[in-house]
Parts: sequence; structure tokens; C-alpha cells
Amino acid sequence: MSFDEEQEAFAAYADVFPDDSVFLVDTYNTLEGVKKAIAVAQDLRAKGSELKGIRLDSGDLAYLSIEARKLLDAAGFPKVAILASNDLDEYLIQSLKQQGARIDTWGIGTKLVTAYDQPALGGVYKLAALKTKDGTWDFKVKLSEQLIKVSTPGMLQVRRFYTSDGLVGDMIYSETEGVQNPPVMVHPNDPTQTKTFPSDCQFEDLLVPVFKDGQQVYTSPSLVEIQARTKQQVSLLHETYRRLLNPHIYKVGLEKQLNEKKMALVVKLRGKGASTSED
Repeated sequence: MSFDEEQEAFAAYADVFPDDSVFLVDTYNTLEGVKKAIAVAQDLRAKGSELKGIRLDSGDLAYLSIEARKLLDAAGFPKVAILASNDLDEYLIQSLKQQGARIDTWGIGTKLVTAYDQPALGGVYKLAALKTKDGTWDFKVKLSEQLIKVSTPGMLQVRRFYTSDGLVGDMIYSETEGVQNPPVMVHPNDPTQTKTFPSDCQFEDLLVPVFKDGQQVYTSPSLVEIQARTKQQVSLLHETYRRLLNPHIYKVGLEKQLNEKKMALVVKLRGKGASTSED
């Protein structure tokens, strides 16, 4: 904006970055900006360089990208990329793709790096079991007026079940109580809903020790390994779980014996008039 003319600004930028220029074309009028970018791209080509791309950062990105693609292709620049930004998230990107937007690169910032839609994880540690003097485990449960805050007792493990078709459910069970055969999972908020996994269903236990007797016993994977593991696991989810609008809810719950143990402890403590406060 320090230049009197938009095309003059593009030309000055291209002089500095002849092989890496991407022009933001929406400062004044987007499609007119595209035409000016094309004029500078023609000058660049005459000098032996090529324009890398243009960027759209406002307005109707679907319409503008389609019209910009037409202008670029007609002028002989089919390889000039169209970049888009402007507070993009997965919902906007999906919508733009459904509208046939001609966008090659997505610039995602604020709503990715700031955990925009889930700014905090409400995770709290609660005592789940104590080892007695004779070596047995005494299960503990924390009561609350809110069902979501009633803790699950025991030495807990998470078992992920899958078939050749992909993942079918994650079940929390007690390592000391074991898992009955066939495994039966109870909905965490509605004990009338259960799911029975086939006895021959494949599974993987997810939790591994990180510290033992005060010593670290776990080697942290690299970021690349974490990324690969995440992609592999997500790929095993049926597409109905992965869609953005009205996705199916992936099945997660408590192993039947663990659920019965938890309910028995809750009833016992309620009967004793145990406090359900946060203390």
C-alpha cells in the first residue's frame, strides 16, 4: 500500500523475489488484482522466471478462486497456484471443496495453532486404587452430583478392538479383574446400552507404563512416529465417524465387570451417606 498502483507493488516484489513471488490480490478489487498479477507474471516470464502463485484472503473464496483460475488459464498460466487464507477451518474447507473452489494451497493459522474450538482439556487425576498391606488392591471411587465427575475405580487399561473392516470400539477394563469372554462393554452414561465384541475380535491394549518405581521406563516416539501412528489409527475409522457434520459416535465404554464393580461401590458409598462434594 506504499505504492500508488497495485501493479507497481507487484512488480517491485517480483524484482526482489523473481522465482518465489506470491501476490496477495484482494487489497482493492480481487479480480482486477488477478489481472494485474498476470501482467507482472508476463514480465517475469519474459525475463526467464515464473510467478509462483496468487493469494485470496477475503470475499467469496469459492467464486473468486474459480474466476481467478479462468483468468490465469486463459492468459497461459495454468501452473500458477491459487492460495487461500482468511480464518479457514475444516468446515469452511469442506464447504469450499463442495462448491468446486479452485484452491491449490490452504493457509490455516489461527484455528489450527490455537485449538480454537477446544481451548482447554478438563482432565483431573483422581485416586483409583490403593494397595493394602497384604498386597491386594482396594478400589476407590469419587462421588459427585454430576455423573461425568464420578470416577472409575481400579487399575485401568484401555483395550481397542478391531476387525478387518477397521476399529469397532475402545473398552476400559480393570487389569486386576480381567475381561470376560466374550467381552461386553457398557455405555458409560447409560447402563442399559451394551456392546458385545466377538470372542475372536482382534484387540490392542493402549496404555503402557511411563514411570515405574520413580524411574522412566518409556522411550518417547518422535513427532514423525506420532504423526504416522495417528494417521494409521484414523484411517481405520469408518468414514461415518470421520465426517465433519453429524458423525457417528465411536463406541467407548466400561467392561461389564468393571461397570458392576463401580456401581456397587457407588451404591455402597451412597448408602453410607458419603459426601458427594468436590472435597
